[in-house]
Amino acid sequence: MPRQPEAVASPRNPARPAGRSGLVLAAGLALWSVEGRAQEAEGDVIVTHAYSNFGEVKYGPDMEHLDYVNPDAPKGGEIAIWSQGTFDSFNLYAFQGVAAALATIGSEAILAGTADDPYGAYCFLCTTMEYPEDLSWVQFNLRDDVTFQDGTPMMAEDVEFSMNLFLEQGISEWRLVRSTWLESMEVIDDHTIRFNFTDAAPMRDRVTFAGGTPIFSEAWFEETGQRLDEPSEVPLLSTGQYVLDEFDYNRNVIYRSNPDYWGFEHPLNIGRGNFETIRVEYFADASAAFEGFKAGEYTFRAENTSLLWATGYDFPALDKGWVVKETLPDGTVGTRQAFVFNLDREKWQDQRVRQAVELMFNFEWSNRTLFYGLYQRPDSFWPNTDLAATGTPTEGELAILEPLVEEGLLDESILTAEAVIPPVHDAEQNAPSRSQLREANALLQEAGWEIGDSGFYEKDGEVLEAVILQFSPQFDRIVNPFIENLNALGIRGELERVDASTYQERRLSGDFDLANAGFGMTLEPGTELEQWFASSTADESSRNLQRLRNEAVDRLLPIVTASETVDELQNSVRALDRVLRSLHFDVPQWYNAEHWVAYYDMFRHPEELPPYARGELDFWWYDAEAAEELRAAGAFQ
Repeated sequence: MPRQPEAVASPRNPARPAGRSGLVLAAGLALWSVEGRAQEAEGDVIVTHAYSNFGEVKYGPDMEHLDYVNPDAPKGGEIAIWSQGTFDSFNLYAFQGVAAALATIGSEAILAGTADDPYGAYCFLCTTMEYPEDLSWVQFNLRDDVTFQDGTPMMAEDVEFSMNLFLEQGISEWRLVRSTWLESMEVIDDHTIRFNFTDAAPMRDRVTFAGGTPIFSEAWFEETGQRLDEPSEVPLLSTGQYVLDEFDYNRNVIYRSNPDYWGFEHPLNIGRGNFETIRVEYFADASAAFEGFKAGEYTFRAENTSLLWATGYDFPALDKGWVVKETLPDGTVGTRQAFVFNLDREKWQDQRVRQAVELMFNFEWSNRTLFYGLYQRPDSFWPNTDLAATGTPTEGELAILEPLVEEGLLDESILTAEAVIPPVHDAEQNAPSRSQLREANALLQEAGWEIGDSGFYEKDGEVLEAVILQFSPQFDRIVNPFIENLNALGIRGELERVDASTYQERRLSGDFDLANAGFGMTLEPGTELEQWFASSTADESSRNLQRLRNEAVDRLLPIVTASETVDELQNSVRALDRVLRSLHFDVPQWYNAEHWVAYYDMFRHPEELPPYARGELDFWWYDAEAAEELRAAGAFQ
């Protein structure tokens, strides 16, 4: 039976994932912005409605709405999406439990980002912000009309409480990076708070760190006894538009627009948050989910399987015109899908062994045969952007890399070699070429492995095994050809499939040989890179799954964070990208440079979408008349 949330006083819920470096968005699941920089100097203090590390922001303080929304979009209706697996919590910030999809949909922060300005951060829960030129502190002048979802007012004390909550109970990889950034917080009055920074706080992250942390109700946490690091049966009480309406564990979750939401008329919200309800239907596997979409059990699908996109969309609802199949542009950083090695395991600590394994994955054959030519190989950790390293290092990159070479932290070849690209294979057959087999054999033998009586490479009585951890049968057709090539080389390949919760736990605890990872970088990389690549996060990180510990990388990360101009950012990120790729700690698979979506023909979107968001849960809207026609025709349930 569907359950109403067992909340205090009224249904509660928080959310909206973060944009740049943890900047949480309000009233939607995509990013936003605001034009012009509208600032005035009061002595040495700058007062402004928006902040950017690089140049002017897009929108001024008097903007009426975002350029990419339909300000007259009707409100109402439901959009339904799907999720795979199970859930037993509504707290995304706890390592324990599996959080429900969109569990943070009601969270908001002081600042908001944008889907058409990658560097802008705008006052949302504040009217203005103030800071000196040296950014030793930032003060937020909060709006006095913001309320939590239970109707209680949001105060500066709640902001202070929320920051302390994350610093004391947030995930360790987040705390580890940011724990030394704040010297103090000052609650000046009910609607004014100042953050004073230490010298350890990176300049580029100061404003967005202070203004991008989700704001929760202190009174609610005290009343419920909830902790940030423990599972919760209801979403954490915040200020956002959507609240938990009802749920049925492992079957569905429904979020509903709060009619008393404080921010409906905020200029950043005009034309956004248009659906009355957002429903998430759960399925045991991807095949069942696709069948559910064809039967109308949910109404919007973002396709992530090339096989289905190429061959599966020939069902009656599409033929009858009930379902729209659409390819949309994607201007974001491409996600580098990859197998990552667990570098804590001794056999993978030798780069030559990792390179031999990498040589056995044939992207070209996989793309032609399995993916219908729809994917691209991610050469870089920043594919589809000008942050990717190409060719030999530029002068700007050399200035960064040469000191690390002089200190012996990098091989001098990094200064003259082309940026590493994955091996190129024959697209006509899966098996690697003879030259690639010879190269892989030579690498393994140089690393001290020899073919043993088992027929596989051995060292010190140990057979060289590569066990690939998976949870979805959908990946079998991709993994099994890779395993065939590993076995042919003399590495015992094996596919180990576990359930979704076990998969998540084993990836986080480091109990695997190789596992899937998606490297999702940003256009303004900063301290979040430490969660991906720093030695300090290798022991426990939901991002540094490969357990990377490399001194050269550790030295490069603060250089990226300290970049003050776009040129400096490009040079430092390209240098980092070049070094990461040279370490061969992953086997890059593919990325998709487009959005593939299918939906029942009752949703509408602006003719021109912003470059950095697809926005179906944010600025799309519901066509009630079209929906009624589809319902009358029996198109969906």
